[in-house]
Amino acid sequence: MTTNDRNGSPLDVEIGALQGGSADLSQYAGQAVLLVNVASKCGLTPQYAGLEKLQERYAGQGFTVLGVPCNQFLGQEPGTAEEIAEFCSATYGVTFPMTEKVEVNGEGRHPLYERLVGFTDAEGHSGDIRWNFEKFLIGKDGRVVARFSPQTEPESAAVVAAIEAQLS
Repeated sequence: MTTNDRNGSPLDVEIGALQGGSADLSQYAGQAVLLVNVASKCGLTPQYAGLEKLQERYAGQGFTVLGVPCNQFLGQEPGTAEEIAEFCSATYGVTFPMTEKVEVNGEGRHPLYERLVGFTDAEGHSGDIRWNFEKFLIGKDGRVVARFSPQTEPESAAVVAAIEAQLS
């Protein structure tokens, strides 16, 4: 795995919450966080269900999913904050926290993703986010410990094993 430190932990970055105010990522220090760029109108959108199951299964053990809406991939997250929140709640029963909508690639890349894209996944990919639902696991120490492709299902053996390794 390549560089894991683009000037500190991703949890040190300021980012807004979906419904306004600060998402205060520092509140997750000492926990494992599965950070996922999400979209409501994508072929991978059903992954919200698996993400919510992970949230329900591990939240009491020092874990959270953190959804980061992004509209950079074929405009698949066009909604307002209210529309995104309503869709996630009504369609998938999402209870995990969500940040404001941000850009994950290009000149407008949010500083949060500046700290993530240098990490290499098991297939050897690093750099730009490939599509919606790319996943980063941040360990209890605040450092990225795993990166998973968008097609990797949230409840896959690889994701579950990586989460459980951080919780043990």
